[in-house]
Amino acid sequence: MPLLQREGWPQEGATKAFVDLHSHSSSSFDSLSDPIALTRAAAARGITHLAITDHDRVDGAQRARDAQIPGITVLVGSEVRTRDGDMIALFIERPIKVGLPPAEAVAAIREQGGLVGIPHPFDGTRGSLLLKEEHAELITLVDWIEGWNARLWTPGGNARAATLAATHGIPSVASSDAHSIMEIGNAATVLAGDPSTPALMRAALAAPHELITGRGALLARLVMPFVKVINATRGNRRIKPGVTYGEQG
Repeated sequence: MPLLQREGWPQEGATKAFVDLHSHSSSSFDSLSDPIALTRAAAARGITHLAITDHDRVDGAQRARDAQIPGITVLVGSEVRTRDGDMIALFIERPIKVGLPPAEAVAAIREQGGLVGIPHPFDGTRGSLLLKEEHAELITLVDWIEGWNARLWTPGGNARAATLAATHGIPSVASSDAHSIMEIGNAATVLAGDPSTPALMRAALAAPHELITGRGALLARLVMPFVKVINATRGNRRIKPGVTYGEQG
């Protein structure tokens, strides 16, 4: 079902973008979704800008972008596993080495001209950087915080994330974190304009915007162990710390 077009926002004549800054394709070790099929489904459900952020890889996102599917812009990104938790890299073309200290990972993303976000910061079941007090300084280094993650089931986790973003004046976004096609479009951030470059995205996030906060499919979480086994049989396993994708044997 397409996302609802909200009335009265943004101002008349302005372009409205429905953006998902966190999703996964079959380039991730925990997803079976073909990146092109994922992108087509996102477009059909009203997403105009889709960031495919596979774990420590960018090849799936690049394949979807290069397919040039009408009606949607694919943003190349990655969910980067640092030494102490995950972060989202956006507008990068080369994967980031796995397991870097968080500040070094931010620097590596910035070297490519990329933007940095913190996903599911208070999810007790996944790699969440901001669960550790020593990483509080990361707030000053990031471009957004995921104030709503549709797959987060930790009680109060999304509320804490949104409060943190508001307290520090950091833009908050809503993302599907889709690992399957059934989940794409469950959440999105509604931005003014066409946020298809780092500068335009940063400006759009800094301006007033709206969050669509749907929930992910519990079934998709329940089948995750089986998805990982299937991918492992195909040689798609989680990349080891100290390795940059493409360098491992």
